[in-house]
Amino acid sequence: MPMPDMAEPRTNGLWEYVQSLSPEVVEQLSRPSTPEARQVMERNIIGLLGQLPAEHFHVQITVDRESLGRLLASAMISGYFLRNVEQRYALEHSLQESNPS
Repeated sequence: MPMPDMAEPRTNGLWEYVQSLSPEVVEQLSRPSTPEARQVMERNIIGLLGQLPAEHFHVQITVDRESLGRLLASAMISGYFLRNVEQRYALEHSLQESNPS
């Protein structure tokens, strides 16, 4: 397998996709639909970045492009997963309300 030429920039399909989204779509995708989902997302991101309390530490995170891309991909996957969980919870809750027995 040939080695990639480091002088040639690699394309990043995920980054290109994110850049192609309209600000409205990004806002809609970034907003959790329930407080519970928001809390889970916050915990996940804190876990990925570290847990030093900002009120006691001046936390500065430095990351290279590839690692930032992985972080973004992880956050997106977590978001899709949480959205599916929310939808399943809502469906099960709706079914239980319609069939109380």
